Amino acid sequence: MYIEKIKSPADIKGLGIKELKTVCDEVRNAVLNRVSKHGGHVGPNLGFVEATVALHYVFNAHKDKFVFDVSHQCYPHKVLTGRASGFLGDVDDMNAISGYSSPAESPMYDNFEVGHTSTSISLATGLQKARDVKGGDENIIAIIGDGSLSGGEAYEGLNEASELGTGIIIIVNDNEMSIAENHGGLYKNLALLRSTQGKAECNIFKALGFDYKYLEEGNDVEKLIALFSSVKGADKPTVLHIHTEKGHGFAPATENKEAWHWGMPFDVNTGAPLVERYGSESYEQLFSEFMLSEMKKDPTLIAVTAGTPAAAGFSKSKRLEAGAQHLDMGIAEEQACAMSSGMAKGGLRPVWTVYSTFIQRTYDQIAQDLCINSNPAVINVMWGGCGTMNDITHICLFDIPMLCSIPNLLYLAPATCEEYFAMLRWAIRQDMKPVAIRVPSNGVNHASESVDEEYGYEPAYKITRQGSSVAIIAAGSFYQKGEKVVELLYQQGINATLINPRYLSALDTKTLDALKADHSLVVTLEDGCKDGGFGERIAAYYGTSDMKVLVGGIKKDLYDRFDQQQLLSDNRLLDEQIVEDVLGLL
Repeated sequence: MYIEKIKSPADIKGLGIKELKTVCDEVRNAVLNRVSKHGGHVGPNLGFVEATVALHYVFNAHKDKFVFDVSHQCYPHKVLTGRASGFLGDVDDMNAISGYSSPAESPMYDNFEVGHTSTSISLATGLQKARDVKGGDENIIAIIGDGSLSGGEAYEGLNEASELGTGIIIIVNDNEMSIAENHGGLYKNLALLRSTQGKAECNIFKALGFDYKYLEEGNDVEKLIALFSSVKGADKPTVLHIHTEKGHGFAPATENKEAWHWGMPFDVNTGAPLVERYGSESYEQLFSEFMLSEMKKDPTLIAVTAGTPAAAGFSKSKRLEAGAQHLDMGIAEEQACAMSSGMAKGGLRPVWTVYSTFIQRTYDQIAQDLCINSNPAVINVMWGGCGTMNDITHICLFDIPMLCSIPNLLYLAPATCEEYFAMLRWAIRQDMKPVAIRVPSNGVNHASESVDEEYGYEPAYKITRQGSSVAIIAAGSFYQKGEKVVELLYQQGINATLINPRYLSALDTKTLDALKADHSLVVTLEDGCKDGGFGERIAAYYGTSDMKVLVGGIKKDLYDRFDQQQLLSDNRLLDEQIVEDVLGLL
């Protein structure tokens, strides 16, 4: 095998076209080996194999700088830059290699930690300016695809690259897809350019001042080499628009591009999953079924997603069933938030579903466009906590401190499935202010008793077990942890109070004050960053009193590919550790 001998891109420089095609086949097989055993991004990486081989054949990394957007298409690059063991070895070897661009992993060949979308051109313009100031001659190459042009930062980057006016190469990897289908007017222009072989007079890139070249055969390594060679050393902003096939070379991924954007381990011969992504029940599935049912009764109810319809359980068939009552913004969370505010102002009932890690992309729109205007849109926050995504670029620990810092936003944390849907029904019906709901991320737990169907704008915690001395206030996904802690304390002779706070963004001071009568210690538990979080506000409230407060949460840090149980242990959040700390304080 060639790739076992490739330690750096220099090792492919002397190969002929026939040999390079063999390298492409081997890289594709290596990518398939990794994703089938380890999981990861399938279709985007398979579609960019030939382009990656051609890039490294023509350009001279690490002098020339490659900036990958989202990093969904950087696996072939990793194979060619000394990290083939993460694709050819066993799962332990694979675990050592990130699924995203990472200078911590390869400072020579990876320029940025990148996992969120639409950033590559903006980051590349910074390298462009640095080169110009320092008098360098390296090529700066931004690689963008999979719907990333729909994000606002991509437009900002294009605008600035053109303004700088010096050499930068932007490769638009056009596979006709985002994660699901593309959305937005820009993609109509890309379709026109594809249909005219890049010759249409209407050309957004030329209009912005770029030199432009189109290649229809974006999976032909020989033609890609010729294209890249033609612009090497370019002294003007240049767009190379290449038409590729998402999932190229693996039939299941080309036949169902949306499902194969990312996947859990699978049988590489049949494509059959080895691990189910969800169990028999998932909040994604339950939410989409609820929304479709309610939409039939209420034409003003709108499900909103931002490039990740799977977050809301809206598969292609469900999107078709919802019709105009489902809107996907493309990968544009700012637009999703602001448009939801506008729809709520106009009398519609929008529910925007977004992963925790992506909601931070639109802090300003939540604060300014939505909350200042008190428009009653609903934000459905998925996968918040330490048990979901764990790459450094996809940490889901910061939504509680972030959203709770915004005035006029009610942030709710249901502990069970029934409580979630009760909150969702109330949030959709109310018309006073925006409401966010942190969907439980520890599986679908069902309530053992009836739940409230009405909620108010003033927080009201729910005491689910009355005790004394110690009160455990366990929020959302950590409520079940609170139940276990209370039971363990009972075995130690302590009858602790258990409280489901339900409200993250404001304090129920009446309940907190009442605890002072017969409690000496309050323990808060939250599945997220404790710095600036829910528990710290309770601790601050008790600050001048005699009440001790033990704040349980995750220390603020940038964690990468962490083990959940180890993270909990390191933060004294295992059930037995919490009990041990309580006994120590008492």
